[in-house]
Amino acid sequence: MRRAGRTGVAVGILGTGSYLPERVVTNVDLLALVPDADPEWVSRKTMIEARRFAAPDEAASDLAARAAQAALRRAGVTAAEIDYIIVSTSTGDSPQPPTSNLVQHTIGATGAACFDVNAVCAGFVFALSVANGLVQARPDALVLVIASDVYSRILDFGDRRTAVLFGDGAGAAVVGRVPDGYGIIDLELSSRGDANDLIHVKAGGSRLPASPQTVADGDHYFRMNGRGVREFVATGVPPALDDLLRRNEFKADDVDHFVPHQANGIMLQELVESAGLQDAHTHLTLPWYGNVGSASLPVTLDDAAHNGSLRDGELVLLAGFGGGMSLGACLLRWGRG
Repeated sequence: MRRAGRTGVAVGILGTGSYLPERVVTNVDLLALVPDADPEWVSRKTMIEARRFAAPDEAASDLAARAAQAALRRAGVTAAEIDYIIVSTSTGDSPQPPTSNLVQHTIGATGAACFDVNAVCAGFVFALSVANGLVQARPDALVLVIASDVYSRILDFGDRRTAVLFGDGAGAAVVGRVPDGYGIIDLELSSRGDANDLIHVKAGGSRLPASPQTVADGDHYFRMNGRGVREFVATGVPPALDDLLRRNEFKADDVDHFVPHQANGIMLQELVESAGLQDAHTHLTLPWYGNVGSASLPVTLDDAAHNGSLRDGELVLLAGFGGGMSLGACLLRWGRG
């Protein structure tokens, strides 16, 4: 377990943004791709009604750049003012160069140092923790944190258990110094390498390079042990959230807003109950966008920030969890002062 409480300057979110591709794929539309995915079954089992799929000429960096530009506008800063760009993705444009470098070029952030992180669906909070550290070390720095995933490119549409869950999109946040009393209070990160087989893409790396055989065997598709993931969330996430709150002298009913990774609607209902967060406003974009990988948390945070839900000074709890297995939680006081 890795903890990163506030030790120096106050660091917070100055502006958020998101981008969802234009193509809407409803549960009825999905039947053309996944013939045994009965729309009523998908809705009942997942609470997902639709998702967005990227256009053929859109890749992770394109979605990320659009979300980044929205976040910059809302933060009132220019790309030239950004010092660091961190992109969280497990579906980057290519193995190299880093997707963040492509985003830098697209948006014109020529002075920014760039790198990617991959903690799958927990990646946005992991990236946020790095941004927090960068601003702690250099208080005048501005960090652009982006999560972008294009899962439609790695789904096996013959497997309805996974193919119905995911969509494409990107979310972003500009991170920098805020007045005391606002911003990130504490973060909690954890990893369970022993559970690495619960979510994986088998081929395409140095262990099993791409070949005609790996393509024929379907080894480049996303695979997930749904039951194992559900158990990981049920047993691992509530204690981590409780620990984060307690060591900062808060209780679950002190939380005003809960913004979780949008994994599965039924799973999230169970998580809210077991974590004691029934009094918090749990934000969901899952019904319209599905599970957007690491982007689902910042997309949902952006939705909450711009629909009038989040108010100055309210306590917000973020929770991301996914492949690795990894967990990232962040407690913050909303507002810029």
